[in-house]
Amino acid sequence: MEKVTISALHEMKRHGQKIVGIVAWDFQIAQIADRTGAEIISVGDSVGINLWGRSDLSDVTLDEMIIVCSAVRRGTKRALVSCDIPLGPLKTGVENVVRAAIRIVQEAGADLVKLDQAADFPDAVTAIVRAGVPVFAQFEMNQLRAEDVTARLVADAKRLEAAGACLLDFKHSGPIAGPAVVSGVSIPVLGGLGGGPWLDGRIRMAHAAIGYAASALESRTETYANVAKLTLDALTAYGNDVRAGRQIKGGVQ
Repeated sequence: MEKVTISALHEMKRHGQKIVGIVAWDFQIAQIADRTGAEIISVGDSVGINLWGRSDLSDVTLDEMIIVCSAVRRGTKRALVSCDIPLGPLKTGVENVVRAAIRIVQEAGADLVKLDQAADFPDAVTAIVRAGVPVFAQFEMNQLRAEDVTARLVADAKRLEAAGACLLDFKHSGPIAGPAVVSGVSIPVLGGLGGGPWLDGRIRMAHAAIGYAASALESRTETYANVAKLTLDALTAYGNDVRAGRQIKGGVQ
């Protein structure tokens, strides 16, 4: 099993091969995602909202991200593991961001770190790279920008590439700015929310792709599976067996 490298992702872009990214937050999903052949497993700080039920993204701490990333690292053998730097260190200066990046690599075993709002902090990208940590830089379409949105987004992407980023996460790219950014830089441009086939690759939460969340029980949005419904049916059947005095499936006799 040949481990994915950042240079291999750059080679994929040059040959027009799409890059698959999957967001995972635990050992079991990481193992499954790795077996699919995904190139990147991203440990997102959205774990606080999407898995732990918190209401504020900024509530997630660096220590929590290290715990989550460590679990994903243990489950990943082939793919690159990227871990988000939470918003806390970013708000307190470049030195703290660099320290956070180093901790994520040394303590959690991440291959690279992901920096949100990176277009506003190119100096932080450069400082992290100089410390020896590869950076996956996120930026996004902002409707409040000035008139020539595409040109500004391309400029953001070029600035991040010059700052040392090895990958870009372009959120809400759209079919006009997306291709322009992809052709404007030599590094791969992936997309999570609001991306499309015009990018070099996509990132999708495993839990969203499989319909894991309780909200999937009533959702009409098409996903690749509906694990929430399967789980509801399975646990209901388990409860029925217990109440009827039957031996539960998989239980010790």
